[in-house]
Amino acid sequence: MIRPLADRKAFALRLDPALFAAIARLAGADLRSVNAEIEFLLREALRARGVRVEAAEAAKLDE
Repeated sequence: MIRPLADRKAFALRLDPALFAAIARLAGADLRSVNAEIEFLLREALRARGVRVEAAEAAKLDE
């Protein structure tokens, strides 16, 4: 489940321009924002590695 914007952790991310452009193309094809596409890709990568992301874990990061 995607959490409301107020509950999300904000941070700066520096990307190679070519990587950003590739992510932006994917985002456009999927009708997502670049931010949502990055979050989707990160969740997909974690799932592929067998890492479960639960709401409780995200709440711990805010402490």
